[in-house]
Amino acid sequence: MMTMTYKASDVRYYNFTSQDKLFLDANMWLYLYGPPKPRSYWRSIYASVFNRMLRAKSRIYIDVLVVSEFVNAYARLKWRDASSYPNTFKTFRSSSDFKTVAQDIANHVQQTMKHCARIESGFTTLPVNALLNDYATGDYDFNDQVITEICKNDGFTLITNDGDFKTQKIPILTANPNLL
Repeated sequence: MMTMTYKASDVRYYNFTSQDKLFLDANMWLYLYGPPKPRSYWRSIYASVFNRMLRAKSRIYIDVLVVSEFVNAYARLKWRDASSYPNTFKTFRSSSDFKTVAQDIANHVQQTMKHCARIESGFTTLPVNALLNDYATGDYDFNDQVITEICKNDGFTLITNDGDFKTQKIPILTANPNLL
């Protein structure tokens, strides 16, 4: 079996095709459908990239892990913006103000899902002990490890802006100079 080395390419110059099998990290979906941030440099870059993927009819895949990360990150970003709930996230989540946030999140996930084929993570076949051993070193994010395994197992190219993927041996497309 051939071992793969780390390889990232600049997504801004990538020629998408209908043969591409792409897996977008949660941060991509947050740039596309998350709460707007003033002067988001990355949002405009990845929105343009996403439009090129769609025009090329590239195949885009998603797993419940990424959906869960998107939902939780979006909710926490809105909580941080809600100065009237400084105590805990759970206080915010239990408030009437959260109902509109939850509706927005659900709508954005539904928009996301229109562009994707749903897949299973293959949890029963993941090398969980090895992933946990790596995680125990304090050098790895567990969800990122699972995403890496999904991409390896299914032959996906990961699109991410997350610098934590720097050492992962999967094909990566990014605009993040720290990954290139």
